[in-house]
Amino acid sequence: MSLQVGDKAPDFKLFSSELKEVSLNDYKGKKLVVHFFPMAFTGTCTTQLCTMRDSFGYYEGMNAAVVGVSVDSPFTLAKFKEDQSYQFPLLSDFNKEASQAYGAFYDEFVFNLKGVSKRAAFVVNEEGAVIYAEVLENAGDLPDFEAIKKVVSS
Repeated sequence: MSLQVGDKAPDFKLFSSELKEVSLNDYKGKKLVVHFFPMAFTGTCTTQLCTMRDSFGYYEGMNAAVVGVSVDSPFTLAKFKEDQSYQFPLLSDFNKEASQAYGAFYDEFVFNLKGVSKRAAFVVNEEGAVIYAEVLENAGDLPDFEAIKKVVSS
């Protein structure tokens, strides 16, 4: 079951594309927008993260941070980040723990792939509570970016 608004966001410790360990606690005192995505270098995932890249200044101005999370390796994510000029961390949930904790996880995905992050978006407030939660069953759909902006600005 995915997280709901009002739930305490599960902590995570994931390696970034820069091979640095990143945790939820690193963002204490800020709002954090967490985007889960199935796979780097795919069309809808690129659109999802490029939309966040192109709105990055807005989030920075609202004292909010952005991270992207997938089960890809940190090395794959590093190349994806470089190719798309993302200014925010991409985090590897290679062991699939964060995706499962957030309820953003496909046991089975296309091509019989096992254990892939669902497309999802969460906003965590300064105290670590979930204030926005959206988990999409259809990997071809995109999160509601306007709703995310509205929650971040409130």
